[in-house]
Amino acid sequence: MLHVKAIEIRLFNMRTRLPFRYGIVTLRACPHLFLKLTLDIDGRTVTGIAADHLPPKWFTKNPQTPYEQDVKDMLAGIQHAADRAVMAGAQPDVFSLSANVYAAQSLWGLAQGFPPLLYGHGVSLVERAAIEALCRAKQTTFPTAVRQNLLGIQLTGDLANTQPADWLPTQPLREITARHTVGLVDSLTDDEIPSAERVNDGLPQSLEACINYYGLTHFKLKIAGNVDQDLARLQRIFAVITKNVRTPDWGYTLDGNENYSQIAPFRQLWESLQSDDALREPLAHLIFIEQPLHRDVALSADVKSALANWPNRPPIIIDESDGHPGALQQALDCGYVGTSHKNCKGVIKGITSACLLEHHRRQNPNQTFIMSGEDLSNVGPVALLQDLAVCATLGITSVERNSQHYFKGLSMHGPELQQQILTHHPDLYRPHETGHFPTLRITNGQIAVGSVTTAPFGVGFELDLSPFTPLDQWHFDPG
Repeated sequence: MLHVKAIEIRLFNMRTRLPFRYGIVTLRACPHLFLKLTLDIDGRTVTGIAADHLPPKWFTKNPQTPYEQDVKDMLAGIQHAADRAVMAGAQPDVFSLSANVYAAQSLWGLAQGFPPLLYGHGVSLVERAAIEALCRAKQTTFPTAVRQNLLGIQLTGDLANTQPADWLPTQPLREITARHTVGLVDSLTDDEIPSAERVNDGLPQSLEACINYYGLTHFKLKIAGNVDQDLARLQRIFAVITKNVRTPDWGYTLDGNENYSQIAPFRQLWESLQSDDALREPLAHLIFIEQPLHRDVALSADVKSALANWPNRPPIIIDESDGHPGALQQALDCGYVGTSHKNCKGVIKGITSACLLEHHRRQNPNQTFIMSGEDLSNVGPVALLQDLAVCATLGITSVERNSQHYFKGLSMHGPELQQQILTHHPDLYRPHETGHFPTLRITNGQIAVGSVTTAPFGVGFELDLSPFTPLDQWHFDPG
């Protein structure tokens, strides 16, 4: 049995080294939140931790609300989930704890008018911290906890009476391909960076420089929802990639960020790309397209019909539409081929989705089913590591990573924390050439994840939260 005894929330205001334009917003600063959970497991007290950015306009995509209000709503959801976790009392396992909190959270969130992604985020943080506490108490790793089902996950439907180990890889990955994000305002070459916007911090700035610095082979390309604008930018991006990438086996994904309200303009973009002779070879490297349609219409009957009438469509997955239980199966029925994993949508949700997709692969071996790994600018020392641990366990080989581009490594943290990261995760982080901060280690486009899969859940050391501000003393910084 386990019982959440207390939860502590602290925040830290971060600033990007570069503006990150995605969807309807440009990120320049955001709060980073730490949630520490104290858990009683069979009479033993242990702690666990989780962390996340509180990013603008991903959980809601509401252009009418100011960012400060979005943050207040996110914090309200996180606090409510934390309170419900303490009130839940003794639970047999993490799965039951998460289900109990989610049931209460969904009723509250719906009454507030919040979308599932928003109210589910708080549950995911509680869940992650409880998982780390459990793994520490059991002196085991996250991949082992999943394979032995120490979380108590109960699969349903066609997967009833099976275990996650029946569907998931027998061993976690040791390396993951970094899929580099190209934001909507990112410079593609050094020559086009205005002198006033150059960032002289020892890290690459343009797409061209990033390819050569990290040896990148996989990319995530943001599109804006304007056919002519998207077509022109993609032509330029492909020119830079094909000139600089060192292998013919490169790949890319397109991220629509819900920018299309109808499928016809998006289909027009795709068909315009295909009609360009110069793009025929680059287009062949597509892996999938992520959530081009707004969540309000993405799973509608009209879209289902439109996808059915587009027989040669590219593989398309959902992301923001995957906010509630059953969304993945609904998407598959609609004509999509899969979904994304983000820890903010729930670790257990990601595990069950991976199991469902593997079930479909075995039932339909000639069809494509995809679970991708996507990013919300995840940074260390917690969020990035736990996300990689889950992706490695689920066997997700290519994962969008962008914190190394939009943030200056772990330079925002003190020397003690920086040294802890370098000591416990020398495969994942390295000292930057200047020696002043740890930066993500990407070699030939690959991220080594051995240390995060052999830690209890990603981190592997006790994090001192004293440098961060308690929730009741924290103030929003608009940047």
